[in-house]
Amino acid sequence: MAGVGGEPRRPTREDVEAAYGKGVRDVITPGLRVLFCGINPGLYTAAIGHHFGRPGNRFWTVLHTSGFTPRLLSPYEERELIVLRLGITNVVNKATRVAEELSANELRAGGAALERKVLRYRPRALAVLGLGAYRTAFARPKAGVGEQQERIGSTRVWVLPNPSGRTASYQLDALTRFFRELRIAVTRSR
Repeated sequence: MAGVGGEPRRPTREDVEAAYGKGVRDVITPGLRVLFCGINPGLYTAAIGHHFGRPGNRFWTVLHTSGFTPRLLSPYEERELIVLRLGITNVVNKATRVAEELSANELRAGGAALERKVLRYRPRALAVLGLGAYRTAFARPKAGVGEQQERIGSTRVWVLPNPSGRTASYQLDALTRFFRELRIAVTRSR
């Protein structure tokens, strides 16, 4: 979706509405340090075709402030994460207006598919960004934020707060602290 001079153009309202049900291509390769996993793409994200694309989503800011990236990246630069051995996927690759539109069955099926993906690509850590989605997708109703006892193969599993601007219960400093804790843990476990 290019605008004038090759700069990305903002999607129109029609573009955003037409993105309902679409997916976004994973940013993934074998041997990542961390595979970040959103719940599902929002409509804006699906319309532009890049993860965590909606203005106001704090994912890219938190990646930088927690030390995962040397500079603030934009969603359009998501492929640069591979060089840093980071990736992005979703529990359910189906765009909705809000994640609450996903059924428990969709989340459970997404959890099973995510488990297969993790076993295939073997990242050092999986970071699911959303406690409620994790609890449903992996049938762990008492899970909390942070590292989980369960592993997927040799992959450590973390649950972090969702960086969406709609998750106002976690301010930027708290999000940064959780993401930094993950970064330090995966750096130490080389």
